[in-house]
Amino acid sequence: MTLQLSQKERQLLQDQQSHEKVCIQKYQSNAQQASDPQLKQLFQSYAQQEQQHLNTITSILSGQVPNTNQNQQGQQNQQQSQQPQKPQQSGTQATAASQADAMLCSDMLMTEKFVSGAYDTAIFEFKDSNVRQALNHIQKEEQQHGEGIYNYMSSKGTYSS
Repeated sequence: MTLQLSQKERQLLQDQQSHEKVCIQKYQSNAQQASDPQLKQLFQSYAQQEQQHLNTITSILSGQVPNTNQNQQGQQNQQQSQQPQKPQQSGTQATAASQADAMLCSDMLMTEKFVSGAYDTAIFEFKDSNVRQALNHIQKEEQQHGEGIYNYMSSKGTYSS
């Protein structure tokens, strides 16, 4: 059976689709700009997961409710945020590089907060419980991305609370 979306549901999904495209572009760009190899890998991994989110949203827009592999994705995110920390370079170069990396992280943390909030609003607007579950799964992964970025920043002493 093909999923029938209301006009409002379709508009919300189209918004989320554009948000996911921005996330993919930002993570890919920031991965290229990051100086810390650990941060590069984190951003590249999140870009891939954002692509999966985009695929899910596109699938729902085409009338299909995808199956979510919640346990597999959650475990991958937890493993990435618990990786051992690599030592920083020393001196002025390290300070400038770590400040630039901190700015990239701050930007992505703000983006993840916004996208997670947008999913929260969208979830309440869907009548189909399977779509709600799929969107809830994506929102959880967005929150895990935020946690991974926070953990990275905290480990480097660049998160100011």
